[in-house]
Amino acid sequence: MIKEILWPAISLGGLGLIFGIILGAASKKFKIEVDERVPLVREKLPGANCGGCGFAGCDAYAEAIVSGKAPANLCNIGGEKAAKAIGEVLGVEVKAADPVVAFVKCQGTCVKSKSKYDYHGLKSCHDALTLADVGPKACEYGCTGFGDCVKQCQFNAISVVDGIAVVDNELCTGCGSCAAACPKGIIELVPKKQSVKVACSSKDKGMDVKKVCTSGCIGCGICAKNCPNQAITVEDNIAHIDYSKCTNCGICVSKCPVKAIINK
Repeated sequence: MIKEILWPAISLGGLGLIFGIILGAASKKFKIEVDERVPLVREKLPGANCGGCGFAGCDAYAEAIVSGKAPANLCNIGGEKAAKAIGEVLGVEVKAADPVVAFVKCQGTCVKSKSKYDYHGLKSCHDALTLADVGPKACEYGCTGFGDCVKQCQFNAISVVDGIAVVDNELCTGCGSCAAACPKGIIELVPKKQSVKVACSSKDKGMDVKKVCTSGCIGCGICAKNCPNQAITVEDNIAHIDYSKCTNCGICVSKCPVKAIINK
């Protein structure tokens, strides 16, 4: 009876010891060395894991910085403070990138934009576009206004006001999560210092725009003709501003006949 219990116990113990030795040897052989600077850089990041840097969270970004696959100034939330601290860890000088904020390229409020029908479905931009073609608004390019971007923002920097998403520049960190959540792609990141912007995304022209929205860009090109710095071009029937050339002079704002260009 004792032998019947003892031998299986010894066998199992022996197998456990053997497997333990094998696993220990394998862990040493296949051990992945981690640069000791990675956790130090990670400590200097804010930990929001927002993905605004283009990586899947702060851990991945820290590894990319240390390995030289990414610059150390991509964290909009950490800003200059984080960039400087990371530079101290790496022993190099890091200049913070110019801060950016999210901008909704639409002014199609309930007053300015027309609707095709009354929508009573799920209050989700993505679901509305999936179930109801391009959504209830007559302008297929405009903000749907159901707040997918609001739900995604960790910083309460965006809200839906009068049918369109509006960004609070003081709260916005430029992480880009709202832009990623927008199914129409009408939210972009712009330099925080940039005040002159085209608040429209329509690719229609002239009267086709006027029929659905009173403040949509009609692609007339008056802004481009009057820009002293050649910072504006009209492509796909909509004005585009080259922020590297724009001086925020506001001439285009005053010349735009439909007030599709704003200065704020």
